[in-house]
Amino acid sequence: MIVVFGDEQDEPVIPDELVRLAEVVMIAEGLDTGTGVSITLVDEETIASLNREHMGKTGPTDVLSFPIEDAAPGMPPRKAFDGPPVEIGDVVIAPSMVRSNADRDSVAFEDELALMVVHGILHLLGWDHVAEADAVAMERREEELLSLIGKVRA
Repeated sequence: MIVVFGDEQDEPVIPDELVRLAEVVMIAEGLDTGTGVSITLVDEETIASLNREHMGKTGPTDVLSFPIEDAAPGMPPRKAFDGPPVEIGDVVIAPSMVRSNADRDSVAFEDELALMVVHGILHLLGWDHVAEADAVAMERREEELLSLIGKVRA
């Protein structure tokens, strides 16, 4: 798995843990070896701009996902025979928003940040939470994936 990691903000994080989590998620979701994803940490101003430009929403958010390939839950994109590696897309996270959410919900910042990595990658793979049944399924899958690295959602 290829995880391109960028950190363009001031909140302290441990990049190696986030990269390893992304790899674990990609393997568990059945992606081909060599599949790539980009994870970028940004400030609130940057994510608010992306949220407005791409989602039509005002203000900052915690995570945005920008898929490159078409996918559906349980049906990850595959590399074409002799084709280039698959790039599933970009996950953009605002750690300051993640910290606010963690404080509000009385959970550890690192656990909430891990959830955002998992959540963002699942969005790249076609998962969503618009319909109640889809939200329940996505949350269940997030919990399963987090448990692979010893994290349990309360």
